[in-house]
Amino acid sequence: MDLDVGSLRDARLSRVWYVRDALTVARALIGCFVVHERDGAEPRVSRIVETEAYRGPRDLACHARAGLTKRTRSLLGEEGHAYVFFVYGMHECFNVTCRGLGSGHAVLVRAGEPTAGLPAGERLDGPGRFARAMGISRALDGHDLTAPPLYVCARKKRPRMQATARVGVGYAERWADEPWRFFDPASPHVSRPPKKAIGRG
Repeated sequence: MDLDVGSLRDARLSRVWYVRDALTVARALIGCFVVHERDGAEPRVSRIVETEAYRGPRDLACHARAGLTKRTRSLLGEEGHAYVFFVYGMHECFNVTCRGLGSGHAVLVRAGEPTAGLPAGERLDGPGRFARAMGISRALDGHDLTAPPLYVCARKKRPRMQATARVGVGYAERWADEPWRFFDPASPHVSRPPKKAIGRG
């Protein structure tokens, strides 16, 4: 991948790309690149290898079920923005909003392959590790992903994909069993959650 900042910016996904259902966007994000530009340093770049779709208020695993709150303001906002939330008192998680204003659709980026600007051996296998390694915090919640410093670039090719139920949402009853987690089975950077954490276990 050309790491010239100008070339990276030219490959940014446009707003219209995000105006789709979270299921579609979750699949389409596999193989795309997340770029985080940093003042005076090489951009951090990673290739997305694992995602989960969250599909609005009726999806009981989705935060949108709570309606409009301080936490969900970005989730329920315009498509193509970052939704960054804090979980388990220790992890920040990076999501991409999609479909449209008020829909509550978003895609959680669960894992990525380090591509540039990251220390050797840096792990991005899991949503908390991904956000931490990429320098994505709640300070970027609501950020417009069509503009620097944080944005998503188009993939070079469509990888093979596999699907499972989502991780850590057993409380969502039947919604926990929906096969809305997608990953590139060829990547060693996909997370390895315990079987009891997938779906209703």
